[in-house]
Amino acid sequence: MISGAYDGWVSGTPAPHGWSDLRRLRYFAVLAEELHFTRAAARLRVAQPALSQQVRALERQLGVPLVHRSSRGCSLTEVGARVADEAARLLAEVDAATTRIRDLARGRGGRLRLAYTRSARGGRVDTLVARFRAAYPDVQVISETAWTTPNVAGLLAGRLDAAFVRPPIDEPALACRTVDTEELLLALPAGHPLAVGRRRISRPEVVDLPAVMWPRENGPGMFDRTIAQIWPRGGFRLVRQEPDDEQLLRAVAQGDVIAAVPAGRARAVRLRDVRLRRFTAPTPTVDVALAWPRDSTNPALHRFLALLDARAR
Repeated sequence: MISGAYDGWVSGTPAPHGWSDLRRLRYFAVLAEELHFTRAAARLRVAQPALSQQVRALERQLGVPLVHRSSRGCSLTEVGARVADEAARLLAEVDAATTRIRDLARGRGGRLRLAYTRSARGGRVDTLVARFRAAYPDVQVISETAWTTPNVAGLLAGRLDAAFVRPPIDEPALACRTVDTEELLLALPAGHPLAVGRRRISRPEVVDLPAVMWPRENGPGMFDRTIAQIWPRGGFRLVRQEPDDEQLLRAVAQGDVIAAVPAGRARAVRLRDVRLRRFTAPTPTVDVALAWPRDSTNPALHRFLALLDARAR
């Protein structure tokens, strides 16, 4: 950024470089405003000989005189006036960059690259993100939505700072913290015998019934946990796969299959020809968690985690 700020430097002269040159430019910029060495030195809180030395060093570096000196003060040469304009612009950029860096270190700026998981929008997930946006409006939140598996891949590749996932996930490089727990509901066609006059369904009643499910590779942990809770003794008969929960419910509405769906998505996607029923105890559940790289030093991420901790307390 600093080198880019010299793009408009006086044509035909070498551009200053390095942080030591910024001090010379700052001294010269103050002198250009005061047009008096004594007043400029007092404003900078340096000795007048030190100011004169820095201005002469800048003139030698650029190879052109910048000021006309006299006993009554000084005036800028034509090139000096141009350098003063460029110095003011450059120093403003440096000061703004310094402020942004300090804000980033304090968690007041920066960005958070965040991914949602497709099956867990709404509820505590959206509430947590909304609270973070409100608490840290200067943090740029860049969000996207995908399944757990691509979200984990994005974290491992360094493309994401945090992601909501369906645990369990088996990646030692990632930390994972539960955000919410949802009940699994049974979605039945409206005309199915189990949907008529029933409020709860037992596990044995769904054994060997044709079922629809999303592909296991989208989220292996959630897939296996769902099967283990609803078909603990086997009898899971997969006859159809669909890409997401909405398509699962649409497949159920066609009257051929059943599906186990998280309560949040099941109730958000209301279909006329689908009936939702709870299972008998023990209640099957799935979690939604936040995952992030264990070695991340992103201040915005740590602010987000602090907010999650506060909500948990």
